[in-house]
Amino acid sequence: MQIKTKIVTLFLSLCLPTLPLLANAEETAPAAQVEEGIVITVNINTASAEELATLLKGIGLKKAQAIVDYREANGPFTQIDDLTNVKGIGEATVRNNAARILL
Repeated sequence: MQIKTKIVTLFLSLCLPTLPLLANAEETAPAAQVEEGIVITVNINTASAEELATLLKGIGLKKAQAIVDYREANGPFTQIDDLTNVKGIGEATVRNNAARILL
């Protein structure tokens, strides 16, 4: 009986320290798989303010509405860099969203 107890104790003492490592690996792996292969794009000449705010990084509803207002006042965007003409939209925002923007 003592041998059985020692074996179980030895087994648990070897296995238990690795559980946090396994738990962490399971939490991070699915997040990478979900993002992998997904391409998000939005046509800035046809999208609503809500769509722009949802699909573009760093663009809230207020800036998205400014994009729509600019588009309605000046016509469709012809280049992605034209977004920098919208108040509150800088080059960094355009650069961060370049892969998402369609004309």
